[in-house]
Amino acid sequence: MCKVYAHLGLRDKAIREAQKAVDLIPVSKDALDGPEYLAHLAETYTIAGEYDAAIDKLEYLLEIPAGVHPGELKVDPLWVPLRDNPRFQRLLEEAE
Repeated sequence: MCKVYAHLGLRDKAIREAQKAVDLIPVSKDALDGPEYLAHLAETYTIAGEYDAAIDKLEYLLEIPAGVHPGELKVDPLWVPLRDNPRFQRLLEEAE
């Protein structure tokens, strides 16, 4: 639902809801579902135009098992807004 809020322009509500999910099921407590919720937060940040916050989450996710995969970041249209960002480009280069 948080990504829907972000697409509707309800930026603050979207981020708040996505963050709430991460807080309820953190990676430190659930290594399987926690990264998934953190990835949803990164997606929500991207849709909301909070690119630095999204990249912060992606940096962490690329460091842990069950996080996102660099190949996914390269081809999934969701990440298109980040592709020209130098931090995102550097992140992909370092992940390979």
